[in-house]
Amino acid sequence: MDVSAMIPELLSALPLTLAITFTAMIAGFCLALIATALRVHRVPVVSQMIDLYVSYARSVPVVLQLFVAFYGLPLLVVLFGAEDFLSPTIAAMVGLSFYHGGYLSEVMRPAYLAVDRGQHDAADSLGYTFRQKIARVVGPQAVHFALPGYGNSIIYLIHNVALVMYIGAGDVMATAHLIMERDYNQYQFQTYLVLAVIYSLMCLVAWLIVRFFERRSPMQVPEVSTTTPIKNQLIASV
Repeated sequence: MDVSAMIPELLSALPLTLAITFTAMIAGFCLALIATALRVHRVPVVSQMIDLYVSYARSVPVVLQLFVAFYGLPLLVVLFGAEDFLSPTIAAMVGLSFYHGGYLSEVMRPAYLAVDRGQHDAADSLGYTFRQKIARVVGPQAVHFALPGYGNSIIYLIHNVALVMYIGAGDVMATAHLIMERDYNQYQFQTYLVLAVIYSLMCLVAWLIVRFFERRSPMQVPEVSTTTPIKNQLIASV
């Protein structure tokens, strides 16, 4: 099989890879928001449990977290009689969501704490409610601080999606291995090269999107042209 015939077959598995990625991205983001809020406000007992969850997500290898989700979820869903809905894809989404949420929490919490305390006091003195303070004052600044780390976390998530093949999810990586086994491993280099291009393009798109929001951030310092001082001097001299 040549490369031109291999690419369509690999791309046929790309929607599942993207579905796992986006699901883990959205669910992990929601988990990170909850975890960050509980860790910042230090709710007794609950905050300690969240700290333990974040430590688990950051310390345990991702492939092991996928195995825990794959073999642990059946033990939970059987209590509710929902074992028929469980699949390797669902387990992959759950495992990666918990990983991404814990990792992203360590991006959001420092970004929130990086906002100067005076900003909180200023918003309180103006009579802002907590929601208004977060939306208008603290939130935009925290987002600006968090964007670079958030972009890295998305790229790491895309990389780790390739591990879902170990629990039987039919993503791009699993499809590539099936192609190589079918062809008696004759085109390993070509297959891995195509995979590298696919994952590189996915990461590039993620980076460009994050970079776009970084440039649109209200805290972004505009680039000052070096010709501006010269023009001002010329105007002043006239």
